[in-house]
Formats: sequence, structure tokens, C-alpha cells
Amino acid sequence: MTKISNQPTVQKDRITNLDTVRGFATLGILGMNALYFGMLKPAYNNVNAPGTDNVLDWIFAIAGEIFIDQKTMAIFSMLFGAGIVLFADRAEMKGKKPVRLSLWRNLLLVAIGFFHSLLWEGDILIVYGLCAPVLLCVRKKSQRFLVSTGCLLFSLTIIFGVFTQLSVNDGNAYLGDFWSGSEAMGDEVTTWFIFDVFCRALGAMLIGVAMFRSGFISGILSIDVYKKAAKWGFSLGIPLVTFGVIIQAIMDYDSNIAILGQLPNTAGTIPLAIGYISLIALWDRKPVSSFKVRIRSVGQMALTNYLSQTIIGVLLFSTVFDKGDLGRSGIFLFMICVWAVQIFWSKPWLAYFRFGPIEWAWRCMTYRKIQNLRR
Repeated sequence: MTKISNQPTVQKDRITNLDTVRGFATLGILGMNALYFGMLKPAYNNVNAPGTDNVLDWIFAIAGEIFIDQKTMAIFSMLFGAGIVLFADRAEMKGKKPVRLSLWRNLLLVAIGFFHSLLWEGDILIVYGLCAPVLLCVRKKSQRFLVSTGCLLFSLTIIFGVFTQLSVNDGNAYLGDFWSGSEAMGDEVTTWFIFDVFCRALGAMLIGVAMFRSGFISGILSIDVYKKAAKWGFSLGIPLVTFGVIIQAIMDYDSNIAILGQLPNTAGTIPLAIGYISLIALWDRKPVSSFKVRIRSVGQMALTNYLSQTIIGVLLFSTVFDKGDLGRSGIFLFMICVWAVQIFWSKPWLAYFRFGPIEWAWRCMTYRKIQNLRR
């Protein structure tokens, strides 16, 4: 009888482009989460909220809306979808039960997310873990089905957002701290908010599965494909997102446009995410450099780095600073410092160890066996 290996993916089997994309996404997600760590809640959605006090703050606010907000989460979600398929495919090739093993693995991810949410309410791991069963059910569907369903989910949250805004304007729903209040969001806005997070996450994951099946997200297609995809993605995405930013400014950031003003950003998210992935794939083909290796290392330790961002942020803004002490330019400086730490430490760690510490623990629990950590 053939002996089935319980060993996880080794270095030589890694798809380096996925690590590179994941590295940039890990650093980029801090651009969204840092606002949540260090500023009052309305600042996350409303660029005119307290904390945008000078020209530099406004530059960071507008740039963040156009180039970072929602896009890094979309890329992360695409990578997660690709990762689900990659894990299941490799488990199947090794003669294991891919669905059972993957469900167990993602149940563990939900548990990690639960403990993470006790530290910080902005956790996304629970959402990802809960979406995994859907991905496993449709992972062998056609690429057309996956992309169409993903786009449909984005469309549904946009439509729901329109009706929620109308309800707000009629006085039947309460925005609360989504926009400018100090109280929690009303039930209807909260329902849309949760629906929006799940739709955008699952929609991008489904598109990510299709991108993996086509080889796009693995970086193995022709250079012309990525050049055209980058051109198409930025040409469509940036005008859509910018339109939303302009509309909000024209309306003087009125609550009557609070949700509607976010929707062009949602519509432009997938094209821009594809544009970013295309540029990274083109860059990843260039000769290996020390910086590229460091970015890949950040990506290989994405879960550890994601959680460590929270630990650093929560500790800093509960001991040294209070929420709201720093403006957007101060938050940007914090983000640069965390980036520097993670770019610096990830490569040396992986020079001695095969996995990041959280990745190692997750793998041990997944395979129910202590994995070799040292190289």
C-alpha cells in the first residue's frame, strides 16, 4: 500500500507569484485596518471625519480611497479562493479526502478568527472560514460560472446598498458610527454592512478560483496577457472609484450619499485588483532581488503578519496613544513603520524556519501532527 504523506507544501513546490502577490496584499491590508486601529470608526468610511485635518491628511485620505480601500481585501479574497483550490487539489493528488481536510482546516481558521476578534472586532478570518464550504462545492465549476457568480454577488451588494441608502434618507435606517455618529449602526445598516462584507469576500474568492484555474493568478500566462489586463483593470477601475470620491466631495460628504458614494468604489474594486495582480505578475518575472525575496517572505508568513499587525496596532493605540490622537498622516507613518518591521523580519525568520509561527501551528492542527519547523 502506498504511504500517504502528511507533509505540507515544501519550498520547491511553492508558486512564487502567489507569495509575491500575497506579500503586497498583506502589507496593503494594513492601509485599511490601520484606520480602524488608530482612528474613530467613522474615519474608516468617511474621509471627512475627524482626523483629516490638513492637506497631507487629505492627500492620504483620497489616495487611500482610490488605491487601497476594498482593493487589498479583494486581492486577499482572490488569493484565499485560489488557496482553497490549491490545497484541495494537492490533498486529492496525495490520496487524501480533500473536502474533509479542507473543512477541518477552515474550521480551525474560524477558531483563529474568533480569538482574533476578541482582540479586534475587524477580523476577516471568520468570514473567510465560513465561505470555504461554498468554494469547495463550486471549485470544479466552469470559469465562466465562477466569474459570473462572483460579479453577481458584487452587483447584489451594490443593489442592496442603494435600497439601504434610500431607507436612511427616509429616516427608516440609522447610519450611526458608519458615517459620523458615536452610536452603533442601526439594524438595517448593520445587515447591509455584513451582507456587503460577505458578498465582496465570496465574490472575489470565486473570481480567484477562476483566476487560479486559468493560471492567471499563478503568473504563468504570457506577458501580453498581464499587460492587457493591467491596462484594462486600471482604465476601468480608477475612473469608477474616482467618480465615487468626486460625488462624495460634491455632496460635501452628506449622510444622504454615505452609502451611495461607496458603491462606485465597490464596482471598481475587481478591475483594480486585477490590475494590481497583473503588475505584480509582470514584476515577479524580473530577476530576483533582495527586496523581492523579502516581499515573498512577507507573503509566506501572511497569517502571522496579519495577526501581528493587529497586535501592534491594538497595543500601540491602547497604551501609547488613544484612538483619534493621530490624523491620517500619523496613521500613514505608523503603517510605514509596521511595513518596515515586517519586511525586515520575515526573511530572516524563514532563513531558519520553514513557516511563520502561526502558519506552523495551523498546519500542525490541520494534519494533527507536529510538523518540522526548523530548516
